[in-house]
Amino acid sequence: MEIRKKTWPDLFQQVLNGEKPFDVRLADWNCKKGDILVLEEYNPKTKQYTGRIIKKKIKYVLKTKDLPYWTEQEIKLHGFQVIALD
Repeated sequence: MEIRKKTWPDLFQQVLNGEKPFDVRLADWNCKKGDILVLEEYNPKTKQYTGRIIKKKIKYVLKTKDLPYWTEQEIKLHGFQVIALD
């Protein structure tokens, strides 16, 4: 399945350059390993899509509600980091 999401120019460029091999999104939609994430560059200043797109196959999905390792207070204080490993 293909899933389309808008992405701001700086993050789009980092994915395009290969610097950012992950994406962090609010988990208000479903995706799974093997789906195609279509990133559509969106300029928030002009409120328009630029026409550039990147298609990436989803290799792994981590949903943070599934992580029972920290207290609510720790999460509120520090937040989460998503770390890509090579």
